[in-house]
Amino acid sequence: MGKLIVHQDKVTDIAAMVALCPFKALEDNNGKLEINAACKLCKLCVKKGQPGAMEFVEEEVGPKVDKSLWKGITVYVDHVEGEIHPVTLELLGKARELADKINHPVQALFLGSNIGDKAQELLHYGVDKVYVVDAPELKDFKIESYTAAFEQYINEVKPSSILVGATPVGRQLAPRIAARFKTGLTADCTILEMHDNTDLVQIRPAFGGNIMAEILTTNTRPQLATVRYKIMNAPERSAEPQGEIVNMEVPADKLKARMEVLGIVKKEKVKTIESADVLVVAGRGVKKVEDLDMIRQLADALGGDIACTRPLAEAGWLDANRQIGLSGRTVRPKLIITCGVHGAIQFVAGMNNSEQVVAINSDPEAPIFKVANYALVGDIYEIVPQLIEKIKQGGALA
Repeated sequence: MGKLIVHQDKVTDIAAMVALCPFKALEDNNGKLEINAACKLCKLCVKKGQPGAMEFVEEEVGPKVDKSLWKGITVYVDHVEGEIHPVTLELLGKARELADKINHPVQALFLGSNIGDKAQELLHYGVDKVYVVDAPELKDFKIESYTAAFEQYINEVKPSSILVGATPVGRQLAPRIAARFKTGLTADCTILEMHDNTDLVQIRPAFGGNIMAEILTTNTRPQLATVRYKIMNAPERSAEPQGEIVNMEVPADKLKARMEVLGIVKKEKVKTIESADVLVVAGRGVKKVEDLDMIRQLADALGGDIACTRPLAEAGWLDANRQIGLSGRTVRPKLIITCGVHGAIQFVAGMNNSEQVVAINSDPEAPIFKVANYALVGDIYEIVPQLIEKIKQGGALA
């Protein structure tokens, strides 16, 4: 990182400099050119602005961490009362892939109470060591207690990278750990890669999905990333367990919390789009809310469910829990049919692991066609009714 410096004596035309910034980060303040909080440090003002008016100064880099002291890819085991969340298994699969590139072990951290028998299940998914902190103080999730146990684990084991599921618990824990160790955290990664020097390449959409940002944590350890459910592929369960369970002791006084859980009210289970095998998605090509009936008819004919893109959810046409994308839900159905969906990066990141993608759009240049297995170029108001009729007649979709 670094900072921008304005050399007022070199600014010859304030209005021209203000107009140059695409983020409106430069402004005229009583005859002085100033930088506001909208600055993205894109350096366009340095490259294209008036000579010498703007200068980018790199920040001094502190002492670099000895990366050889940090080894292993750790996956935090997300669970509810010992029932392991499937995102954990997906992250174990990705951890093994990354670890094999740098000859590091795969580790799992399991925090809770009476979880010893549940930890054995993880040995069927390619983990080398499962570190278990089993304590009564960890029966209910309390951020202070879990953070303290997590911190001790890192201090003792020194993992190079830590992968955390982007669940309600993971999204609380990961930032706390990053703050404790003054290290970096990238949220909602869609791609993870590994450099030979053990730097974790964390890739995610940025600037509203306009670019894919590659983020590195080069000077600190551990490296932290959160990943949503159904982004990665879970490994096959092996018949025989491999690896070992390592029980860790954390002093009870460290696990004390200032909050107390008085009771837990379980939510009623509802059907979600994440569990649907077939999804029909409505995009901006749907002209009015009444036309969603056509989309529902197609979903019903296929025995599936209906979903939407962000604009439709924000317009109130469908509930937010039916929105697909990084700001909505991540899905991986067997079949997904998009109707009038343009295909922004944010949306595609939430569904591009679907088994079969059928895209219907009148724009032959729509980005959604790049990820589609089958492309139907045309008006959804002509194509969708024909599909519904074909399905009802039991005919082929082709």
